[in-house]
Amino acid sequence: MKKKLLSVLLVASMVATMFVGCGSSSESTSNEASTEATTDEGAAEETAASDYRIAMITDSGDITDQSFNQTTYEACKAFAAEQGLGEDEFKYYKPTDDSDEARIASFEQAAADNYNVVVVPGYLFGTMIQAVAEDYSDVTIIALDVSAGDFPEGYEIPSNVCCFTYQEELAGYMAGYAAVKEGYTKLGFLGGMAVPAVIRYGYGFVQGCNDASVELGNTSDVEVNYVYGGQFFGDDAITAQMDTWYSNGTEVVFACGGGIFTSACEAAVKVDGKVIGVDSDQSPVINAQYSTEGLCITSAMKGLAPTVESTLTDLFAGNWSAHAGQVQNLGLVSGTDPSLNYVQLPTDTWTMTNFTVDDYNALVAAMYDGTVSVSADIDAMPSTEIKVNMFDNIH
Repeated sequence: MKKKLLSVLLVASMVATMFVGCGSSSESTSNEASTEATTDEGAAEETAASDYRIAMITDSGDITDQSFNQTTYEACKAFAAEQGLGEDEFKYYKPTDDSDEARIASFEQAAADNYNVVVVPGYLFGTMIQAVAEDYSDVTIIALDVSAGDFPEGYEIPSNVCCFTYQEELAGYMAGYAAVKEGYTKLGFLGGMAVPAVIRYGYGFVQGCNDASVELGNTSDVEVNYVYGGQFFGDDAITAQMDTWYSNGTEVVFACGGGIFTSACEAAVKVDGKVIGVDSDQSPVINAQYSTEGLCITSAMKGLAPTVESTLTDLFAGNWSAHAGQVQNLGLVSGTDPSLNYVQLPTDTWTMTNFTVDDYNALVAAMYDGTVSVSADIDAMPSTEIKVNMFDNIH
């Protein structure tokens, strides 16, 4: 690709400049050569950046799932627009089915279409990355929510790949803590598939509910129903389970798993129940879709969009080395400005009254400085003083 030719030219330019500098005893000549080298390097990086074409591949969902895929797609599209990329310089691909073969085929099609930056969301892409990364070393792969555990033991991530994971247990904790502090005592957790990211969300949520209840002194009143749907979309069976929960007194359910929120929402609106969104701020979309103001009380978010923006910015600026071959785990980066963190609750759409934004800021500060600790262990349900009712997987 053009990037390789530019790299060769850049090296040649730098070598030539070095000889000019060494052959002159004049300080002004040396400074002039240094300036020329810097200018040449900047021009080369700028040209290389102009050659980038971005593709995004969806996992088992699509770009209208109001969650993981949609957030990633919109972040890629926004970055492409900011960079002035044309319509043919950003594209998304939807695999023909939910299989490794289909995801690999989508990647190969993107590469054949000359897209040399591919952004993928979710653990399902681990097998695809392993299959294609080395053969397509000139394609940069940015993988969100893909961990070392999604590859075979001992697998070395190639330098054209960077994977990002998130400390979901912290976002889940914030949501559970806020809900109980707001006054809810009968809560539920509806996970998608029992994969590490979803489990971290759920176990963090339980820890947050417990700690807030201990502080309030009402542990005997607070309980959490807990179940996995076994998939990342809602259906009649999951809705029926949610109907049972809400009719038996559940007040709010943390719906954690792509499009699975639809089943929780369909059940909640029947009895004036509430839900908690996930990954992005889902309240505007959920409230509008179900014509029920206040249906979604908050969302446990992770910074998918900021990750896409910051990583693509580094890539275009020639700073890919900061990410190459790594799995980077993102969480809290500030105790004073929660909006900078990669895990957070949304404050722009805040509706809670007993638990205020100031209370939330204080919680984040305590989590950041270590006063409040949250376990990331997913081997077993955290021990609690509140009651947790574990249900068998729905599917």
